[in-house]
Amino acid sequence: MILQRCPKVSKETGIRTVPTKETLDRVLPLLGIAGMGEPEDITGTDNLGIPVFSIDRQHTALGKPKYYNGKGATREQAEASAVMEAIERYSAEPREDDEIVYGSYNQASEIMMTCNPIDLILPLRVLDRYNRNTEIAWVEAYEMFRGCPIWVPACAVYYPYNAEDDLQLFSWHTNGIAAGNTIEEAILHALFEDIERDAWSIAEFNDRANADVLIRDKDSVPAKLIEKFNDQGVEIHLKDLTTDIGVTTIGAAADDVRTKDPEMLCIGVGTHLDPEIAAIRAITEVAQSRTTHKHGMKINAQLQKATVEMGYEKMKKLNHMWFGEHPRKVYLEDMENRATDYVLDDIEVVLQSLMDCGFDQVICADLTRPELGIPAVRMIVPGLEVCTMDPEREGGRLRGMWPPVRHQ
Repeated sequence: MILQRCPKVSKETGIRTVPTKETLDRVLPLLGIAGMGEPEDITGTDNLGIPVFSIDRQHTALGKPKYYNGKGATREQAEASAVMEAIERYSAEPREDDEIVYGSYNQASEIMMTCNPIDLILPLRVLDRYNRNTEIAWVEAYEMFRGCPIWVPACAVYYPYNAEDDLQLFSWHTNGIAAGNTIEEAILHALFEDIERDAWSIAEFNDRANADVLIRDKDSVPAKLIEKFNDQGVEIHLKDLTTDIGVTTIGAAADDVRTKDPEMLCIGVGTHLDPEIAAIRAITEVAQSRTTHKHGMKINAQLQKATVEMGYEKMKKLNHMWFGEHPRKVYLEDMENRATDYVLDDIEVVLQSLMDCGFDQVICADLTRPELGIPAVRMIVPGLEVCTMDPEREGGRLRGMWPPVRHQ
């Protein structure tokens, strides 16, 4: 795998190497090939005025209709966000012609470097059934620390994945799937998501953030986004969730103090080398959560019933890490900005951070589909926590047991 050193268009676009309009001009005509409708602007569903878009796809590998959503500080960014989410999910679906091989870990590791499924944090129910001689499905991917091919379990690559002739190591999920204008963009976006879910999992498991995040510059994009919430009676709490990896992760919690609606107690999390962009992602994620809920998407009826029954005050008390005050404060402007002017340089900063933190493998599975030609990847970092998405999987980092002792 050869990566190119592409400059970013601007700070505002985060990690994009081409203008947002150019991305839309290139990708929008491809949605029909993937069986998707035109992006719908659902911003008006909520009263915040923060752009949110949605894309409808009636036929998916899940066997049911699906909506893909996007958010951003601008209308174009939100539309591009929705389009890229739609492309990444389409690209991650397994195909009959995908190259999958079967064998045990011991057999695979005799051929070339192999990701040990145990390092992917397996549920206890699976550990009773799995050992190094258990036959599972494998996909060839690329290990980025060493620059060599690596076998990785197929269930860690595809979404959804429910092969009848394979041991389902864990429930399928979307963590670490991303699409981009370039493969470098996709890799960086996916790595940020992996790190974000790890930080979120650790914070939730321990019910602890590092600090409340305050904003000094009232003319900054995050401050202006928060002002839109405040104008509608919604308070935003920013939390520093950054872990020992050192890549900034910020959480945002929205408290609708005007309506006191427990269903509008929403959270969002963002990760980026630039703290300001991490904050923007977290805040716009909250806006997306509110808007899609009001639009009737992503509603879990059982969870909705429990939330309403619990009530506003009890929900806030139960989630005091998000809605309570932290004794420590930090200004967003004082948090270290490690972002560079190049996507590849950002990738190298992230890889070095993961290596310094004790991670042994960073795996890239190329999911780019020829009929679209839009780069898509699944990034897998064995050892990163995922329990915020899959409560069955609890690793050592949740309890501060990291790095692990590695036996050759």
